[in-house]
Amino acid sequence: MSSFPFNNHSKLAPYACHASASRGRLTAEAESPTRTCFQRDRDRIVHSGAFRRTMHKTQVFVYHEGDYFRTRLTHSLEVAQIARSIARALGLDEDLAEAVALAHDLGHTPFGHAGEDILAELMEDFGGFDHNAQALRIVTTLEHRYADFDGLNLSWETLEGLVKHNGPLGDVGGPIGDYCKVHDLEPHTWASLEAQVAALSDDIAYNNHDIDDGLRAGLFEIDDLMDLPLVGAIFREVLDQYPGLERGRLIHESIRRMISFMVNDVLAETSRRLEASGVGSADEVRAHSGVIATFSDAMAEEDRVVKEFLFKNMYRHYRVNRMTSKVKRVVRELFELFINEPEVLPPDWQHGTNGPRDQATASIVCDYIAGMTDRFAIEEHRSLIGDHNIWKS
Repeated sequence: MSSFPFNNHSKLAPYACHASASRGRLTAEAESPTRTCFQRDRDRIVHSGAFRRTMHKTQVFVYHEGDYFRTRLTHSLEVAQIARSIARALGLDEDLAEAVALAHDLGHTPFGHAGEDILAELMEDFGGFDHNAQALRIVTTLEHRYADFDGLNLSWETLEGLVKHNGPLGDVGGPIGDYCKVHDLEPHTWASLEAQVAALSDDIAYNNHDIDDGLRAGLFEIDDLMDLPLVGAIFREVLDQYPGLERGRLIHESIRRMISFMVNDVLAETSRRLEASGVGSADEVRAHSGVIATFSDAMAEEDRVVKEFLFKNMYRHYRVNRMTSKVKRVVRELFELFINEPEVLPPDWQHGTNGPRDQATASIVCDYIAGMTDRFAIEEHRSLIGDHNIWKS
């Protein structure tokens, strides 16, 4: 691999992933004269069609409920910002952490977890569906942009982080298992510290920004948060410091402080584990007996309690449940139409289908629906199914 005098990679910690020691790409390419391999990965992800579509894929709220709520795109950008900050403080490769963070949601369906749940149910007899495996398929197969290869031909370390950022997978089948037969991502090992940091950054961003969106949507009120560990204490701290602060500023200031508090906890706990583990290389991180980049036990418990609150008061709020019911109906009806009548798929998507309810047909239909934005799925349903009343309150 090339070295770049304008980069600070010589200052990276020994346990970081070093671009100069990358395991390379499945299809060999000449190195860029201006970017490291991880910087190039990040840029390819940002320029991909799948990344662009995340702009119109919901996080919790469907797009037409308001323009201010977070989408998969804004969430991914927020995760990447947190991941870069943590990686920098720990002496890790910021570009790799950012690339994994930006790619981690590429495989999500339209309509958030509701879309994924119903698509997984519909695909039960055809190999199932998992957004992590779908993300790998997108960056290795489904993106058709380059003359020499399918996918984005990302480096081994970025693919590893995409697949294993939540921990070792062990023996895997499906798309991940198939890919590992030709390009072994070592699914039984831990991922790099950069990928572990990206996973933690996802947790930090997800909880805090869902609290923000939930408050703005009126699904719960600030008073409902006061008994939550960490969250209630920080809101009280801000109120004590700024009596009478307007609601919007109060929310933002409290969320900002919670993110900082959680980041500092990660830095302290990860530094402690690094010292205790004695790891001296990225490969030693992978071979280590447990996770290294993580929350302290106390923060992990607080994080769990916040997740329980959000599950009950946001993700299962009756307004969200009503929308979930609608979007599941949309995905189900589109799937059943396409798998029974693949000839109504767009011409580019008909190639490879093998008749109604066939395995190959189901896989193509799944890819087609999973790649839809909220808006496109709604318009396809309106056009093909013809029910114009489903979105009326």
